[in-house]
Amino acid sequence: MERIKLAIEKAKSQANTGMATEVGPAEQPAAAVATAPTSPGADTHAVSVPEPVEVRYERTEVVQLDEALLDQRRVIAHQKTHPASWAFDVLRTQVLQQMDEHGWRTLAITSPTMESGKTLVAINLAMSIAHQADRTALLVDFDLRRPNVSNFLGLHRKISLNEVLAGSATLAEAMVNPGLPKLVVLPTNRPVPKASEVLSSPKVGDLITELRERYNDRIVLIDLPPVLAADDVMAILPRVDCVLMVVASGNSTEKEIEESMARLGKANLLGVVLNKDRTPTNNTYY
Repeated sequence: MERIKLAIEKAKSQANTGMATEVGPAEQPAAAVATAPTSPGADTHAVSVPEPVEVRYERTEVVQLDEALLDQRRVIAHQKTHPASWAFDVLRTQVLQQMDEHGWRTLAITSPTMESGKTLVAINLAMSIAHQADRTALLVDFDLRRPNVSNFLGLHRKISLNEVLAGSATLAEAMVNPGLPKLVVLPTNRPVPKASEVLSSPKVGDLITELRERYNDRIVLIDLPPVLAADDVMAILPRVDCVLMVVASGNSTEKEIEESMARLGKANLLGVVLNKDRTPTNNTYY
């Protein structure tokens, strides 16, 4: 479809300064330069280096994931040596630059229709962000109709977001560290009845605020249902800072994509990820 209409006309002219990118089969932003006097009448240029974030998990359960399962399901961004990890690092840098510019820390990830790969993009992007020295990442499975983050990661836990929403467990009990430092996952084990009503409830609003505000270095990534699946995405949009749209090449029709963009309305669209693109990528540097 003309490479998804040139990535939805470069994400609607880059969402009036947003971005569009592609994920097939990284550099970090340059450090800020500041001028600081070291003695009267003398100036020097000092490079501001981000302070590394150290995380110790005392209440959050730490589990080790099955590497063979992750590889089978294309979860690869935790392996910096994987030949495809650079694509998610590039996406990470583009996303973080825009979020930092606006002071945003909550990112919703959705797609027009099913089978676009949004959950896989969300997981790999969260892992890539967690590799940054001065960041931590929290991935929340808010696809309450078809939760799938646990399946991709091979997490088998009794307590999840279901129990938090029901009031029978705390956030700390439901969160899990999947063996990658600075990444925490809040999984959902089972579909939730009346999903859109739950997502628009004050309880979910308070939950998102708590997740966002607890740590200044945290980026909260929220895996949402497809836009056209129901009104779930529209229900939660007022609670998140920005949105990333994942469009699978050859999966959604032009009409479906246009309808999805219309439903996003005035949301802060960071851009469009063109997923499952089979066009050869020329990465001659590597």
